[in-house]
Formats: sequence, structure tokens, C-alpha cells
Amino acid sequence: MSNYASGPEPDPRQEKFIVEASLLTEDQLEGLAEEYCTRYHGLNDTEDPLAERSRVLSAIRQGELVVWFDPVENTASLGSPV
Repeated sequence: MSNYASGPEPDPRQEKFIVEASLLTEDQLEGLAEEYCTRYHGLNDTEDPLAERSRVLSAIRQGELVVWFDPVENTASLGSPV
């Protein structure tokens, strides 16, 4: 019997993974926090979407948000740990 009946195994090198925030510079973390704020609050939904930036940075430091890296897209973004 072949394991290929259910399709090929996904390549683990193409799966997103968590990057320790301590490996990033403060500028990189601030950029990710700004992107997160504008993505979730939009530029039109709230008067100042970046007002949440300090709360987002705090959530990163506390582990409530983590940095996910997508090797396929070569991008990083913030998200929940699991």
C-alpha cells in the first residue's frame, strides 16, 4: 500500500513558524505592530488606528501575540500563539 493515496506530505520547510520577538529589532517590532493595528482597525474604521500600538507591543512582550514567519511568502505578521 502506498501513502500517496491521501496526497503528498506537505513540505515542513513551507510551514509558518514562530520567531522569538527577542531576535527582532525594536523598529521591526514597531513595524509589525503598526501593520497589525492598521490591518485590524483599518485606516477608516477608527480615528487613530495606531493608538493601539503600545498595547500590541505589550501583548508581544507578554506572549499574547507572537511573530509568525511565512517562508513561502517571505513575510512576517503578528498572530495568536496557537
